[in-house]
Amino acid sequence: MIIELNPLSLFAVLFVLLLLGFPVAFTLGGVSLVFGFLTFGLDFFNLLPMRVWGVMNNYVMMAVPLFVFMGVMLEKSGLAEDLLETMALISGKIKGGLALSVLFVGLLLAASTGIVGATVVTMGMLSLPTMLKRGYSPELSAGTIVASGTLGQIIPPSIVLVLLGSVMNVPVGDLFIGALVPGFLLFGLYLVFVAVFAWLRPGSAPPMPDDLMARFTGKEKWMRIGKAFVPPVFLMIAVLGTIFTGIASPTEAAAVGALGATLLTLSQGKLTVLTLKQVMKETTFLTSMVFIILAGAAAFGLVFRGMGGDHYLSSLILGSDLEPHHFLLIVMLVVFIAGFFIDFIEICFIIVPVVAPIFLKMGVDLTWLGILLAVNLQTSFLTPPFGFALFYLKGVAPPEVTTRHIYKGIIPFILIQLLVLYLVMEFPVLATGLIGLTGN
Repeated sequence: MIIELNPLSLFAVLFVLLLLGFPVAFTLGGVSLVFGFLTFGLDFFNLLPMRVWGVMNNYVMMAVPLFVFMGVMLEKSGLAEDLLETMALISGKIKGGLALSVLFVGLLLAASTGIVGATVVTMGMLSLPTMLKRGYSPELSAGTIVASGTLGQIIPPSIVLVLLGSVMNVPVGDLFIGALVPGFLLFGLYLVFVAVFAWLRPGSAPPMPDDLMARFTGKEKWMRIGKAFVPPVFLMIAVLGTIFTGIASPTEAAAVGALGATLLTLSQGKLTVLTLKQVMKETTFLTSMVFIILAGAAAFGLVFRGMGGDHYLSSLILGSDLEPHHFLLIVMLVVFIAGFFIDFIEICFIIVPVVAPIFLKMGVDLTWLGILLAVNLQTSFLTPPFGFALFYLKGVAPPEVTTRHIYKGIIPFILIQLLVLYLVMEFPVLATGLIGLTGN
């Protein structure tokens, strides 16, 4: 028996179940199967395998496990620890220098791995105890660490950009190039905020002690700087350079990055059979999670379109005579609020496929839209109650750092992210200018 249902009921049931705490991956697929059976009958199960296979056969999506492997392997190499210690000594005489160092290392890790969880956990374990020991306020310490960790969402190579490129049918290379200016603008504003905070409240962000700085001189200083910076910069050039110069596609560059991270771990003397097993296990787990959600999203999209949802929404929005910028504001608000409750992957696969065709009909540049979504999705890692970066940091933070400290510390960084989102909306050239210069 086939039942005619309103397409929006599919969304309503899904969001209610997600808010009740059911696992996203299985909820997305389960709801889709039930609604598919009610709407199409048994014929739905003949259509679904072809749809899922079409998604899994997407060449671009091969970049996801390769970038995950690269990030996890780099975490095991110990390069992050060397980077952080060296940067802290370089900027040690500056008020807030340790916090500025955390931001710089977060930037380099973002451009080398693109994995928020690995960056936040690594930075939290290495820098948070040191910052507290040096007299930094818990709020500034926590906020700086989680904000630097989320730079991996927007600075290429970013998994969210790969997913958005696949969902929106936009070249991932264009998204990588377009994200550079907004990403570095965000990083620059983080630096300005920390520097101003340290100037206004020097007791909450003191410089490094003189006895530590006295040891960081002469030939040893430059050798340490070279050892800390050359490997991650080499990996950045290997991955991003091959993409931007057209030598390799993002998927091929991801393979180069995975190999490069493995060789760097070997050069550090930390590539063992146990390390390799741990990296492969974590990569398999993270990749499986993404692709199970992806399969569920494919089923969801099939059901939603089969119920006439895309035409229903298109006619509803286009018939309401909404201007493109008004509709864009509504979508950005919905994505921002959704980020309080669900992960960026679910937003990519649930909301974006529905609104992207409507923006296309309105004549909106999808590359610009992709960058806006990436900046907006970055806030989902920082916004309570379900900001994953907050959970990551709390899991490795000392007992004296409370959840209240973390929540209070991230407020200025969320405001900075929203400011960058506004600037990219007002000045699209920030996202599209470099693409035009590179001829893509």
